[in-house]
Amino acid sequence: MKTQLDSILQSAEREITSVKNIHDLLQMKSRFLGKKSELMQMMGQLGRLPAEERPEFGKNLNITKNRILELLENREIEIKNSNYATSLQTQATDITMPGRPFPRGSLHPITLVWQEIEDIFISLGFEVAEGPDVEDEYHNFDALNTPPDHPARDLSDTFYIEDDVLLRTQTSTVQIRVMQQFKPPIRIISPGSCYRNENDASHSPMFHQVEALVVDEGIDFTHLRDILNIFVKKIFGEEIDSRIRPHFFPFTEPSAEIDILCVKCYGKGCNLCGGSGWLEMGGAGMVDPNVFDMLKIDSEKYTGYAFGLGIDRIAMLKYKIPDMRLLFENDIRFLRQFKI
Repeated sequence: MKTQLDSILQSAEREITSVKNIHDLLQMKSRFLGKKSELMQMMGQLGRLPAEERPEFGKNLNITKNRILELLENREIEIKNSNYATSLQTQATDITMPGRPFPRGSLHPITLVWQEIEDIFISLGFEVAEGPDVEDEYHNFDALNTPPDHPARDLSDTFYIEDDVLLRTQTSTVQIRVMQQFKPPIRIISPGSCYRNENDASHSPMFHQVEALVVDEGIDFTHLRDILNIFVKKIFGEEIDSRIRPHFFPFTEPSAEIDILCVKCYGKGCNLCGGSGWLEMGGAGMVDPNVFDMLKIDSEKYTGYAFGLGIDRIAMLKYKIPDMRLLFENDIRFLRQFKI
């Protein structure tokens, strides 16, 4: 029996050390230690031996089994270390090679125009003010001198949440909040999102607007005209002129519409401007004294102007975007065109 165990161990040492991969090593384990292995069969014969021979034979069986297990474990470690060393050589990274370039993203055209507008007005001495998108009727209508029967208050135009709570239809609400909190002189712009019940190629239910407010002593219409001319030329170029036409808004008196020279035909007339040579940009005017009185600002001492411009409209004209819906569809092919 002892001779047979020595033979099994010698065979295991020879064959296990020659194994090259884990799969073959598992097969080797099954061959020497599996249920049908010679060693397991000898264990089955242990009960048929005389009682005085069993302890010595059992001891030798365990020594042989443990030695084979040790051979298998050591060989497994050797194979794994060899495989790892090989992978380091075959899959080595050449650190002198240039890395893969990471593509740069792009800002949305509205964001680009928004940032440019802020930069222009900050350079002209304005501050940027913000306010909530969810407003009440007082700040959105009442304080802006909008009468209760005005069409802008209808459900067909304004998104009401409940009672007098609504999504603001204009960023003029920020102007009211600023005048409530601060005394003149005031010189701010208020860019932000607005909401109206409109949706077509040139209108979106959610759009972006920037409004400006200047309140101080001695402010008149010429200041408004001059600041608009400066802004238009900075945003569209020196060749683009602006003009002001009489109009009506509840919170300004006198009121005006702002037009710019068509950015496509430069006043000659085309399909973009409908042959007029001019494009509508927004509304403006001198702040109505009634607004000042409601906010307890001395309308005898202070005057001011305000105007509102559509950021989306400016982006469409600046980048020649034909349909406003492109600004909100998140088409990556469209957005990639504005990569910096």
